[in-house]
Amino acid sequence: MSMPCSIDVLKEIPLFSLLDDDEMAVLAAQVELREFAVRQKIYKVGEPGERAYFLVNGHVHVTMVDEDHQEVLVADPEVGEFFGFASMMTGTTHTTSATALEATTCVEIDKNDISALLLTKPHAGMDMMAVLARQFHASQELVRGRAGRNPNEVIDDEASFGERIADQVAKFGGSWAFIISFFVILVVYSAINVVIGKEAWDPYPFILLNLLLSMLAAIQAPVIMMSQNRQDTKDRLRGELDYEVNVRSEAEIRGLTAKVHTLDDKLDDVVELLRELQSRC
Repeated sequence: MSMPCSIDVLKEIPLFSLLDDDEMAVLAAQVELREFAVRQKIYKVGEPGERAYFLVNGHVHVTMVDEDHQEVLVADPEVGEFFGFASMMTGTTHTTSATALEATTCVEIDKNDISALLLTKPHAGMDMMAVLARQFHASQELVRGRAGRNPNEVIDDEASFGERIADQVAKFGGSWAFIISFFVILVVYSAINVVIGKEAWDPYPFILLNLLLSMLAAIQAPVIMMSQNRQDTKDRLRGELDYEVNVRSEAEIRGLTAKVHTLDDKLDDVVELLRELQSRC
């Protein structure tokens, strides 16, 4: 179902955000609003790329079929974003399919609509190129700044009070500070009891000291095992986070790469249209 398009609708589309009211009016007279039902195909792979679409409301999935004949999500456009633009500008067939997942309204535009706008308002082409350039740079910055969660921060946030104590005990118990200080205490303890002789509270062979050492070992061993179990949990969590980051990065890079190539193609097409207009003038 097709309906006339108003200037107010076009103002909500980022690509046309720099156009003035006169340019908006020219474009609104050319384009149309199209409504699509739930699960309706907006276009299919292999169909002529005669038109592109800007999402006004609803939900659309742009998909393609990979080499394993699996359907892959290429883009999930938000309100104001476009899809099918590259095929329309290059005059080739669609390499993707677009499906409305719910009742959806789109602005339908074709190459003649853009040509009519540029013939009437040539400066509109520069405004649209400026918006595309901003999106191109934003995509580049997103690729550079993409980073996953820090596993160490996630692990520290989830640690309980007992686990923190176990880590500190294991950390101190496996350090040279503990070994040296414990050796000094043993030497001093033994020397005092030997010097005192018969009045010593723990004469040789230091039965009380042996009892204390046995109790310390009985307590220290499970605490160290607790810390080792926590270290295993850390390693497993790091592995899971690394896997999530890899999967997310792969999906984001694919999507961003596709958008960057699409924007690059559109910039080339707009430049070519401007050259054609200048040659006619």
